[in-house]
Amino acid sequence: MLTTNPFDDDKLREECGIFGISGADTASASVALGLHALQHRGQEAAGITSWDGERFHTHRAMGHVAGNFDNDEVIRGLPGHSACGHVRYATTGETSLRNVQPLYADLASGGFAVAHNGNISNALRLRKELVRRGSIFQSTSDTEVIIHLVARSDYRTLLDRFIDALKQIEGAYALICMTPEGMIACRDPLGIRPLVMGRLGDSILFASETVAFDVVGAEFIRSVEPGELIVVPNGAKVEDIRIHRPFGETHARPCIFEHVYFSRPDSIVDGSSVYSVRKAIGAQLALENPVDADYVIPVPDSGVPAAIGYAQESGIPFELGIIRSHYIGRTFIQPGDKVRHLGVKLKHNANRALIKGKRIVLIDDSIVRGTTSLKIVQMMREAGAAEVHMRIASPPTKHSCFYGVDTPERTKLLAHKLDVGGMREFIQADSLSFLSIDGLYKALGEQHRADVHPQYCDACFTGDYPTTLTDYDESQVGDQLELLSERVV
Repeated sequence: MLTTNPFDDDKLREECGIFGISGADTASASVALGLHALQHRGQEAAGITSWDGERFHTHRAMGHVAGNFDNDEVIRGLPGHSACGHVRYATTGETSLRNVQPLYADLASGGFAVAHNGNISNALRLRKELVRRGSIFQSTSDTEVIIHLVARSDYRTLLDRFIDALKQIEGAYALICMTPEGMIACRDPLGIRPLVMGRLGDSILFASETVAFDVVGAEFIRSVEPGELIVVPNGAKVEDIRIHRPFGETHARPCIFEHVYFSRPDSIVDGSSVYSVRKAIGAQLALENPVDADYVIPVPDSGVPAAIGYAQESGIPFELGIIRSHYIGRTFIQPGDKVRHLGVKLKHNANRALIKGKRIVLIDDSIVRGTTSLKIVQMMREAGAAEVHMRIASPPTKHSCFYGVDTPERTKLLAHKLDVGGMREFIQADSLSFLSIDGLYKALGEQHRADVHPQYCDACFTGDYPTTLTDYDESQVGDQLELLSERVV
């Protein structure tokens, strides 16, 4: 997908962010605020569904939360004491209103709404089987598979039908569901995608990140555990919620890239401050890959915490050598190679007075296609830098992700095509180094990566996928994503 943020085109993207609240007087307003705090997790579309005790109400729109959910008329159209919402970054399924979540359906037991962060890796097979048995899909989203599985389950209660559906899907998911009886929140057995629980007075909240609780003034209680399913009946307090563990004991492998890039620095993930972890990553990067230089310069904004850690550990001064403009909209420039190249300088510009004649160390979180790194190095050279050294605060990204991250097919990943020396030549830097996989784990407080049972999902770096990919050949992700986005007639 081409955007007018030239530096942002070459990043791995989290697919979605979700937020839900049960038992609040202004539930939909709180959800809108929470989604605004999670906007970085999805910028294509947003939606909110509320329950007023008798009816469900939904408003979904393309674009950002601001502009769609910042007026009284929209919020008044979403009455009720419970609501859930979703921000979307399209990966599987086309970018259109019918794929915007929460998805809603009237089941035999009543209304059912679901907001999903993640990716169901066996969705294609399940979808084909459901269509063969008579299901009629209204979207191209893998999330709709969950609704059909719930609807067709033979179990008596809605909760049992929901659990039955979850046991048939593979991949990654964090879900917030709404029914006439209450709210259900759950996380996949491996805990790949994040989900946290909070409290605001007598209200119970769920969100992809703790920063959403900060915005609405809620207290962070704890993370939803991998494989845990939490039921919040309407009007329930914290002591009234019911906890189920239908999958038994599993070995958790949460996504390690939440710490590297996805989560906001002011969030808490798996009990750790994201900001502190990223500084520790930068310090470890300095220990493993030192260089003589005059300044440490972050690639804004994602490289800032790691650059601070690198500077502190190395003793090289931290400086802002790239200045970012915060006022460039996503539709300001029309796509096109020449115009997009000029757009780089609208979004980011070199601090020439600082850089000229200096040896600099550029710190970024990752290299995906390599096009962004090339542009940055060229920008530094044009500004007169004497030497440009690139240091990456993660291992090389060699493999595609199938668990809810917008990843190019493997053949387009620079680290898959080239070794580090070849990558350095491609981006035209004087030197290039990456954090080691064990170094990343050390920054997260581990002694090293456990080879038999890794502590995190790090498949994008190692190719060690935590689940069986029923529908995927990981070297052919592009073909599979095309199949998953087939139009429904």
